[in-house]
Amino acid sequence: MKVFVLTLFPGMFDGVLQHSMLKRARDRNLLEVHLYNIRDFAQDKHKTTDDVPYGGGGGMVMKAEPIFLAVEHVIAAHQLTAPHIVYLTPQGETLTQHVARTLATHEELILLCGHYEEIDERVRTALVHQEISIGDYVMTGGELAAMVVIDVVSRMIPDVIGNAQSVISDSFYDGLLDYPHYTRPQEFRGMAVPDVLLSGHHKQIEAWRREQALQRTRQRRPDLLSS
Repeated sequence: MKVFVLTLFPGMFDGVLQHSMLKRARDRNLLEVHLYNIRDFAQDKHKTTDDVPYGGGGGMVMKAEPIFLAVEHVIAAHQLTAPHIVYLTPQGETLTQHVARTLATHEELILLCGHYEEIDERVRTALVHQEISIGDYVMTGGELAAMVVIDVVSRMIPDVIGNAQSVISDSFYDGLLDYPHYTRPQEFRGMAVPDVLLSGHHKQIEAWRREQALQRTRQRRPDLLSS
């Protein structure tokens, strides 16, 4: 998968991309992440990327021109054939495991990080294919949301996670929360690992895990069972 991030603050991504799963995925050429500073595509000498809104009101609006030029440059420079352009915004559909699985079907993603009050609506109209939110709250910009999208979607790429089974058993993957997990020692401060997990009977273990996942979902997220 190739991911292209359009942002005013590319330096924010350095730490996230240099550690853990994302670093390994990039080192193994399973994932490419390219960062582009939108300011580099501003046409005036001051590299202006925002302006006051028509009609008045508070805040500033990101200009359309630098964003259009940035997208056009990325498509031409990397010879993209079918880029899926995503705008990170509180107004978008909520990021879920299902949405992540759908995003993972695209080989080319362009993530647009908004800032200020909003982006010029013409960007939405002519460029953006999908708008995504990571929750019902407002952040300073779309960078943190883009990092979340990259992390969540990358887990869906074949071979990024060493054990594919761990992805399938993730919370929300099949509509349920994950079941409880245990590891050594077998007993810790009076708390023992459930006997069924020590039995070696795989069908019984699978049934126990399924029941635990259902029980946990009923207790914590009953809305998932009614949807």
